Amino acid sequence: MAKQTANYGRRWYAIHTYSGYEENVSENLQQRIETMDMEEKIFGILVPKEKKIKIKNGKRRVVEEKIFPGYVLVEMIVTDDSWYVVRNTPNVTGFIGAGTTPTPIAQEEIDALMKRVGVEEPEFTVDLSKNDPITITDGPFKGQQGKISEIDEQRGKVKVLVSMFGRETPVELDFLQVKKV
Repeated sequence: MAKQTANYGRRWYAIHTYSGYEENVSENLQQRIETMDMEEKIFGILVPKEKKIKIKNGKRRVVEEKIFPGYVLVEMIVTDDSWYVVRNTPNVTGFIGAGTTPTPIAQEEIDALMKRVGVEEPEFTVDLSKNDPITITDGPFKGQQGKISEIDEQRGKVKVLVSMFGRETPVELDFLQVKKV
């Protein structure tokens, strides 16, 4: 009896996994595809990640973060066999879709996601201007108010005038350490 009635051809689908097991599911599914000869029906597995800039203890680090925690994307042709292989992979809780029939992800969404995943350098946009009042969000001056005196977009730094001991003192901070008031 065929459960998978919708015939979408080769498309991308989202499968839900236990959070934190995305890589594990990806590896297990890859092994299952090979051992069960499903290369003709299941083509690609993707755990979408992007690089982000984080600041911890005043140090700037680039980290990889999952874009959709708890989900793995699979490029496949859905048949009863391929559905069964994916659905019964350990730590997979199900396909995204109505009932038992998976719903493919729109191609525009996949294209946008691939572009986002393929970005080598993390981007951050700066909507700061000279003389903007800001609050310092990280580092030794956290919580203090100040005013931007200089912006160095190349280095990702701002000079902020902070009032200390009754006088304005310039402090150099990373873009990510300040927030507009």
